Amino acid sequence: MTPTPLLVLDVVGLTPRLLDHMPRLESLGQSGSRAPLDTVLPAVTCAAQSTFLTGTMPSEHGIVGNGWYFRELGEVLLWRQHNGLVAGDKLWDAARRAHPGYTVANICWWYAMGADTDITITPRPVYYADGRKEADCYTRPPTLHDELTEKLGTFPLFHFWGPGADLVSSQWIIDATRHVLATRHPDLTLCYLPHLDYDLQRFGPDDPRSHRAATELDRALTPLLDDARAEGRTVVALSEYGITRADRPVDINRALRRAGLLDVHT
Repeated sequence: MTPTPLLVLDVVGLTPRLLDHMPRLESLGQSGSRAPLDTVLPAVTCAAQSTFLTGTMPSEHGIVGNGWYFRELGEVLLWRQHNGLVAGDKLWDAARRAHPGYTVANICWWYAMGADTDITITPRPVYYADGRKEADCYTRPPTLHDELTEKLGTFPLFHFWGPGADLVSSQWIIDATRHVLATRHPDLTLCYLPHLDYDLQRFGPDDPRSHRAATELDRALTPLLDDARAEGRTVVALSEYGITRADRPVDINRALRRAGLLDVHT
């Protein structure tokens, strides 16, 4: 029996309340099923995604943050990329045992380097000897890099995270996902849409600018959802965590400093 092809959308920051501003994504729940989804602790990208892909908790798969202290190096390293850091089977391992030949595309989900997926697209800057960093991405197969660059332009790394994060990065990823579906037809396609929660953090979840960002993302997703529907692909939309209002800050660094556990040089 041939498995139904899947498209799994990781829409970071998505909550049921935001769906009020995302009619196309909301329609997925109306035509299919909708269920509450709790996150993990810590509720951060790398830990949550690893739980999605292994079905285990951070205490088991080992991804306890977006970065952590490496004792053997004496350094905190953030945003590591190699899949070997994630312990345990991935969901495609189980799928391949049941369906030999099952194909997987990972489009910007984390820990993509070194994973045994068939198709990979992941942010990967070029670092030059003089210290410059140039936006780029890594792909497998390597020929996919030039296909995407010619069609979509260079991967917009500086719109992917940080102060410049915006719809530009998610639009590139959506378009890349459409290209992969049209040219490779994987059984499982993972698509990571990273930018929405940046406006939620900047402005708060109830701000009209955050609602507008949700609507813009929903509009950008429409062609991809149309493609998936035409292909008979089941779509799963999920989120790593939601952003809620906060009225009482906890200044962790100040508490550590008062306890004598943090030295600060201004």
